[in-house]
Amino acid sequence: MKQVVFLTFMKAVGANRSETLGKLPIGKLLVQQAVPASIGILVMSLNILIDTLLVGNWIGDIAIAAINVVLPVSFFIAALGMAIGIGGASIISRALGAEQKEKAKATFGNMLTLTLLISTVMVVLGLVYINDLVPMFGGKGDIFEPAKIYYKIVLYGVPLLALSMMGNNVIRAEGAPTHAMIAMLIPSVGNLIADYVLIYELDMGMEGAAWATTSSYLVCLIYIAWFFLSGRSELLCGWRHFILKWVIVAEIAGLGFVTLARQANSSLLYLIMNNVLYDLGGETSVAVFGIVGRMMMFALFPVLGITQGFLPIAGFNYGAQKWQRVWEVIVISIIVACVLGVFIFAGLFFFTEEIADAFTDSPDLIEQTSFALKLVFLAVPVIAIQLIGAAYYQAIGKATPALLLTLLRMGFILIPLIYILPEFYGELGVWISFPIADISSTIITAWFLWRAMQKLNSREHLIHK
Repeated sequence: MKQVVFLTFMKAVGANRSETLGKLPIGKLLVQQAVPASIGILVMSLNILIDTLLVGNWIGDIAIAAINVVLPVSFFIAALGMAIGIGGASIISRALGAEQKEKAKATFGNMLTLTLLISTVMVVLGLVYINDLVPMFGGKGDIFEPAKIYYKIVLYGVPLLALSMMGNNVIRAEGAPTHAMIAMLIPSVGNLIADYVLIYELDMGMEGAAWATTSSYLVCLIYIAWFFLSGRSELLCGWRHFILKWVIVAEIAGLGFVTLARQANSSLLYLIMNNVLYDLGGETSVAVFGIVGRMMMFALFPVLGITQGFLPIAGFNYGAQKWQRVWEVIVISIIVACVLGVFIFAGLFFFTEEIADAFTDSPDLIEQTSFALKLVFLAVPVIAIQLIGAAYYQAIGKATPALLLTLLRMGFILIPLIYILPEFYGELGVWISFPIADISSTIITAWFLWRAMQKLNSREHLIHK
């Protein structure tokens, strides 16, 4: 009896939680949503950063390059879960805003089924073609063997990561950012503890680094499962919700493909960068991007947190047809994220050598990394406009413009420049490609976003006539 009363109470708490997305002031909501998301991304990024630092100091520079080679493969498969999560979360946010609870539950059930099926198939294929994929992603020469060891073990845990990333986005869509943050904190802290035990104490080398990562995914999934099974979620699914429905799958796929394309672009970028840099400067240049790549994940955490916080607020209020609130969250999110971008740029620009020195004691690697960091982060103060502009269309369920704007920076501009500019400027051409792509894509996205905001104003005026 007590258990029934408790679950009934928790259902009631969950049922009221999402409604705050349409009622509280936008500034307060953005803080509630973005701060936990930023903390989660920060800790997760710190985990990757410190993990790289520990691996570099306890195993060696080649280990940094080896992990960097494996990231595109594991990121892409894990991105399947993120794609399903963000695509489905957009549907759930709008469904909750429109008070369509059954649609929200059916969407979540379909998300679980899709994530399990697709990630398992991808892992099997990844293991079958292991000897082809590792060299393809830059695992050549001395990098091949340690990269293969790390790749195989981490791949076992990728379905766990895919489920965790999918569930995390659903938790955020329900208006529970604190639980979403905790879900990101647990594996990050666990991975660092496991790194110390397995690499430093037990001297397991690359195997230790890989098992530390995989075990952290399991811990994360256990917490997320607890959230949904304990009655804290509004999305208490029955067996019927797990049966795939074409209408729901098609909508998840359309919106999720945007995220998948973004992550596929990231994986493709790593593949291209590793190969281009290996040809230009060998293992050292690959290691430089290994450090730069980690800083890209770490330094942008406040901007990415704002973007994550923006999504459920924009989606819910769009579903509830509260156009003025959607307009407000766009403006406030961009202003706050751009201001944070200025501080990020200043902090990185003046401490590049200290950052590089934390990863390695190689003078050549420190010098090259310091130079690359300054160029890669040159346009950070304005990149928020591009990120939030693409996120807006995903939040409101407009898959095509969301896809095009998502692919714009990396797929349509950056990757072609990485091939073209080194022909004229050598390795310098690789690094200057980043700010050129950032500025160009921001200008184009700003134009599309401005047109969308004008439409929101028009709808708001019609309501008040």
